[in-house]
Amino acid sequence: MDKLKMHSPNLTEEHIRKIRDLFPGCVTEAKDENGNLKLAVDFDLLKQELSDSIVDGPQERYHLNWPGKREALLTANAPIAKTLRPCREKSVDFETTQNLFIEGDNLDALKLLQETYLGKVKMIYIDPPYNTGNDFIYEDDFAVDKSEYELASGVRDEQGNKQFEEDRWKQNSAAKGRFHSDWLSMMYPRLKLSRNLLREDGVMFISIDDGEVAQLRKMCDEVFGEGNFVAQLVWERAFSPKNDAKFISNSHDYVLMFAKSILDFTIGRLERTAETDSRYTNPDNDPRGPWSSSDISVKTYAAANDYPIKAPSGKIIEPPAGRCWSLSKKAFLERLEDNRIWFGPNGDNVPRIKRFLSEIREGMTPTSILFYKEVGHSQEGSQEVKKLLGDQGVFDGPKPVRLLRRLLTIANTDKDALILDFFAGSSTTAHAVMQLNAEDGGNRKFIMVQLPEPCDAKSEAFRAGYQNIAEISKERIRRAGKKIKDEKSASSLDTGFRVLKVDTSNMAEVYYTPDAVKQEMLFDNVNNIKPDRTPEDLLFQVLLDWGVELTLPIRREPMHGKTVFFVDENALAACFDTGITEELVKALATYQPLRVIFRDNGFESDALKINVEQIFRQLSPETEVKTI
Repeated sequence: MDKLKMHSPNLTEEHIRKIRDLFPGCVTEAKDENGNLKLAVDFDLLKQELSDSIVDGPQERYHLNWPGKREALLTANAPIAKTLRPCREKSVDFETTQNLFIEGDNLDALKLLQETYLGKVKMIYIDPPYNTGNDFIYEDDFAVDKSEYELASGVRDEQGNKQFEEDRWKQNSAAKGRFHSDWLSMMYPRLKLSRNLLREDGVMFISIDDGEVAQLRKMCDEVFGEGNFVAQLVWERAFSPKNDAKFISNSHDYVLMFAKSILDFTIGRLERTAETDSRYTNPDNDPRGPWSSSDISVKTYAAANDYPIKAPSGKIIEPPAGRCWSLSKKAFLERLEDNRIWFGPNGDNVPRIKRFLSEIREGMTPTSILFYKEVGHSQEGSQEVKKLLGDQGVFDGPKPVRLLRRLLTIANTDKDALILDFFAGSSTTAHAVMQLNAEDGGNRKFIMVQLPEPCDAKSEAFRAGYQNIAEISKERIRRAGKKIKDEKSASSLDTGFRVLKVDTSNMAEVYYTPDAVKQEMLFDNVNNIKPDRTPEDLLFQVLLDWGVELTLPIRREPMHGKTVFFVDENALAACFDTGITEELVKALATYQPLRVIFRDNGFESDALKINVEQIFRQLSPETEVKTI
């Protein structure tokens, strides 16, 4: 039987396999640090394969670069031997919910989600640290020792000799004490991994301010492709000027918007309101109802569309200088006959075409400016958290729910969409998802990821009893869910979440390095599972490794004196007990699960371990059998 690998996928190996499929001659063999053979890319040959001229040395090209970029890419691709451990006592409706709350480093979480949620997320929203040095939640001051920075950026060589006057080189100036490079290295692998999780019609939103928006935009151009840029939204986060501002009172932040594939993405349209439709009137009592008019002249000149128009008053009207009509003469006369041309109340104005409210597409096209009157401001976000948690200042700078509701609409999230936020903060995203579901009867699901960053002992959050940011985040979801259920009378609304914590692998080191075990150590390593891990811990690592969704229903059933887990009835069956008998194996095979997993040392005899696959081949031939 094959064993599960029990670690996140090695993306470098995946990329090399794809290159080998396209350019077999560019993939060769090399030795790793232990002298073992591995596949490697001949990059010089690959460059030549991708060039229509002879490649000689490095070529100049337009790209974003910074000290540490290669390490960041390596970090994104490197596998990790970690897992997600369930935490029932912190969860809400663990057995039935379809939502996840993951505690831990979001880079680890993104790696662990790669196989299970590849291409399944409709929308990602993140509010990362802005690199200001003032953020309450995350390490947000990406500064390094000046000597380290000068060495990394080439200002000085390894002997300390200065290469040039760094103060004249303003980008990432060491005099500023805060640098783009470390921040970019933090963001780059996370963006690359999160893009993999998006559906083809998926979209990502990233909140940011002026400090890093230029760098972030260039990095997203590289990760998503410049052609998949949708918009740089401007959020009016403040409604009153700060008179103590040094130069300009900053009233806005940005929300960058990138699609996974611009060809597959469809923008969501905003709901029409009485205020937005007030410009539609009916001064001529047209039976088709209210309308508004628009100009029919255009700058793009076409001689065929340059003709005089006779108004009802008899006045002859020519196109404005340098312009022509947008309609051909035939098309104009057809619309004139259909009473779709308006010459003003006196019949002698420049003609305009009538657009009827009853005929326009459902909903309105979103605009690039997010006004606070429509989506809320930063103080509104703080007040929402205060009302829910009852404490002032437990969380700094939460986004308002209305802002996330607008983004969910713009993203065109269907009612079963999966939403991810891996900088969850106070979990405004989860709050907005639950609220939208309550309003339209949807079943959208969320995955929140938050580092259990300890609260400063002097902070309001700590004084309010919160040990870390993840605790604030979870409590926000609990209280927001209860409030929404009470207000909307939506008893069936899913406001629960399964808490999973990033941790080291359940498997002992011997599982990953069996060749390192010496003969005298064999008896000490009979059990390859860490002693403090539970069967449910093992089950969730198996779900990750096999790519099975982490929110599927789980049922325990006693069988021949052992405990068997059934995930989504027959999607997966698992038994991690020892002393498994042939009777149990045969009984399990009658359920015909799609997958079945055992402990490698769980069988009562070596003979049974050898025969397990044969038993399933006879009784349940479609079942995939593996061990850990």
